[in-house]
Amino acid sequence: MKKREFKDILREYLKENALTQMKFAELVGTIKQSQVSEWLNGKAKPGYELLKQMSKTTGITADYWLGLTDEY
Repeated sequence: MKKREFKDILREYLKENALTQMKFAELVGTIKQSQVSEWLNGKAKPGYELLKQMSKTTGITADYWLGLTDEY
């Protein structure tokens, strides 16, 4: 399995769920749209606490967000 980048995983998730950067930021609740934009541009990645929050709010494992598995 080729390791996928976080930005690609996030972009795919947004597309599959018809979410804008703003809607995703609102879903997670502790981030701004500008932060999502930085992630998508590969300028930054979420830290531990944000990753944990993303997993809780989306129901998707951290392993998926980290590219360690292809399954939610």
